Amino acid sequence: MSTPDTSPAPAATTDRALLPLTATVLVGAMAALLDTTIVAVALDELARDLSATVTAIQWVTTSYVLAMTAVIPLVGWSVGRFGARAVWLTALGLFLAGSILCGAAWSASSLIAFRTLQGLGGGMILPMTQLVLARAAGPERLGRVMGRVGFVGQIAPISGPVLGGVLIDGWGWRWVFFVNAPLILLSLAMTWRWFPRDEARDERRLDLVGLLLLPAGVVLLLHALTGLEARAGIGTATLTAAAGAALLAAFVARSLRRAEASLLDLRLFTDRSFRSATVMMFVLGVTSWGPMFLLPLYYQRLHDLSALDAGLALAPQTLGVALASLLAGRYADRLPPRPPALAGMAAATAGTLPFVFATPGTDTLLLSAALLLRGAGFGVAALPVSVAVYRTLRPAAIPHATSAGTVVQRIGAATGTALMAVILQAGGFAAALTWMFILTATGLVMAASLPGRESPRTSP
Repeated sequence: MSTPDTSPAPAATTDRALLPLTATVLVGAMAALLDTTIVAVALDELARDLSATVTAIQWVTTSYVLAMTAVIPLVGWSVGRFGARAVWLTALGLFLAGSILCGAAWSASSLIAFRTLQGLGGGMILPMTQLVLARAAGPERLGRVMGRVGFVGQIAPISGPVLGGVLIDGWGWRWVFFVNAPLILLSLAMTWRWFPRDEARDERRLDLVGLLLLPAGVVLLLHALTGLEARAGIGTATLTAAAGAALLAAFVARSLRRAEASLLDLRLFTDRSFRSATVMMFVLGVTSWGPMFLLPLYYQRLHDLSALDAGLALAPQTLGVALASLLAGRYADRLPPRPPALAGMAAATAGTLPFVFATPGTDTLLLSAALLLRGAGFGVAALPVSVAVYRTLRPAAIPHATSAGTVVQRIGAATGTALMAVILQAGGFAAALTWMFILTATGLVMAASLPGRESPRTSP
């Protein structure tokens, strides 16, 4: 079992210093989050320009999400060993290099490789954003600060298809990657000015075996999932899934037995608020990221919209998320997580239902109204879940909670994307849209497991 982090947590930052620090990390986070979905509307053009099949080109998205997931467990250890500032600069550098190389890619294989590099940087940027702001804000201001994070965290990836459509129609698919450079350079400049230096250091050793077991297990399970649609490959997929499950079981068993610190602090799951919020983060990853892959293709292929028009058709969801996140941030510190999460997921489920009955002739204005409601629901539900992850934890546990929670969420994101791709390929858009509704309704049911009242800080 891992040893808890007993190093002193940095004091909460003053309100005057918190604003520029928040802006610094959110600029970097915006670039990483945009890149999770901006490529969705470019897949058709990428397949044509790079002479690749759609099945092969989908790995441009999958490799990015998997790379993000693989590197997240390193964040807690790296911050303790090298300091938050050094890790943040490294993440920005990796993401910048990957973005430029992706824009210069000459084949599908090279693009997938460079997307992996880009995902390593992006996977560190996003949990670092949460970790830095949770430390700087302190428990009293956590809800307000997470409201800003939630605003960017929801609006950036959903805005990706809109921006991607503009860039593709105007300058070509390479600018989908080059557009990251100005944001990252701006964040680097702001980091030198406003990002504080760390003093405390944690000398924990890195769990290298755990670092191999966890990502390998997840990758094998997702690879098995994407192979299920081919009947000839069912036997191979079953063996691959069994191998992935065995690796994950070995990771859990080893982590619980270890006297030294493990890759993820699994003891945090004894805290009810953290446990239920982390499970809900997985569900939100599945229910929000899967449709981010599905809906741009739905508008382009069934409604015959261009990349830009498809992005604009998704804009109401962005507006719903933005307005709801700002409103929810005002009340996140006053309410227990369950009521707003239930209300948000109920709205998201209602907003998803019209897509189950949609046809190529369905009025897109009706679908836009549904997307507005769906986006508002996710905007309301996501913030209390993010706050619930930290609310009952001691400050020293925040880095480990950030790593564990974000890993689970990204695994959910990768699972949702792979699941939507498999259902779409096997059953078409009607089946995929039906499952989009079923998964969102499952999120509504799972929201009932969140704490219904405030709890004291009881975590290990």
